[in-house]
Amino acid sequence: MAHIHEKIDLTVAILVVHDGKVLLVHHRKLGKWLPLGGHVELDEDPEQAALREAKEESGLDVELVGERPPTTEPGTRALIAPRFLDIHRINPTHEHIGMIYLARVKGGGLALAAAEHHDIRWVAPDELGTLQPPMSGAVTWYCRQALAEVR
Repeated sequence: MAHIHEKIDLTVAILVVHDGKVLLVHHRKLGKWLPLGGHVELDEDPEQAALREAKEESGLDVELVGERPPTTEPGTRALIAPRFLDIHRINPTHEHIGMIYLARVKGGGLALAAAEHHDIRWVAPDELGTLQPPMSGAVTWYCRQALAEVR
């Protein structure tokens, strides 16, 4: 977990959609249902962080949904932009800038990262409001957007 500053960090969240369901984990430390995700390490870009976190936390290889601009040239590499950005408070003195990606499954096998999560599951749209503990309004909204946009 890279902390780039005592006041703020860069993080990624990956909303993986498959067969009309979104993948969520029940985070052990935070006690919340969340999408896959984590900190952007100092030696990686946000796109690499999203792919790494998805694999580490679910066992799945994913492809990020979005457009890569045709601007890669010597000294510049175009990245797929996150679908959404937010900033959220972690404690009174620390915040995370969250880059929220949408993704599809490419391969791999679903596996629980038991050291980090109590549970991992595919959640249908009508189940989003039934999870315990309940998800935040923001996470629920991002899940609904991902389900509407990723086919």
